[in-house]
Amino acid sequence: MNANDRTPADLLRSALAADPGRPLVTFYDDATGERVELSVATFANWVAKTANLLQGDLAAGPGDRAVLLLPAHWQTAVWLLACSSVGVVADVGGDPASADLVVSGPDDLDAARACSGERVALALRPLGGRFPQPPEGFADYAVEVPGQGDRFVPYAPVDPDEVSLVVGGEELTGAEVVERARADAGRMGLGSGSRVLSGLSYGSWEGLSSGLYGALAAGGAVVLCRHLEGLGEEALAKRVVDERVSLTVR
Repeated sequence: MNANDRTPADLLRSALAADPGRPLVTFYDDATGERVELSVATFANWVAKTANLLQGDLAAGPGDRAVLLLPAHWQTAVWLLACSSVGVVADVGGDPASADLVVSGPDDLDAARACSGERVALALRPLGGRFPQPPEGFADYAVEVPGQGDRFVPYAPVDPDEVSLVVGGEELTGAEVVERARADAGRMGLGSGSRVLSGLSYGSWEGLSSGLYGALAAGGAVVLCRHLEGLGEEALAKRVVDERVSLTVR
């Protein structure tokens, strides 16, 4: 963590500079048995590619609003940091009709069609797989992102005092996201090397902080679990041990 970091993208850059090889996001889907682990470097590469897609192919820029209709998932975390990298406002669960672009999982495609701007669909399949049949009216993220550049440079500097995130109807600037994340990390007792297991939705600040921002601000990592309710207590206890979890939030 760098005291000069003022946006979530800054936090990721500091993590990359400090230790690119350490795990940052480990994702489980307990409905499918999927497990994927991303190092800081791998996660940052996905973020760079997605930011290039946003800024280039989708022509999004600072102040544009991207509604994210996505569950707590490693690819959602990528989109949150990509939006921060470009200066695009990430509106989690917002109204697609008022958005400049929408990013949707497979369960919310009908709602996402209310967006008159660019539409991107995520299949959320294991290993970032594509849709067997691309949804009409949407760009398939898994098709579009691999060819994007591995390094990202924004066309315009990102202002940390501009709105960066909307969650639960509350608007937060990039600086406020970082400030809150640091405060939460302190409250949760997180530090360098801490690993937070979160089963919370990304639809609230608590879920976003526990499942991404808090650990990132502390120099820690997240174990993000979707459909955790389907996992028994004994299996959960084993996961906590296997993943060297410091804190469980669900």
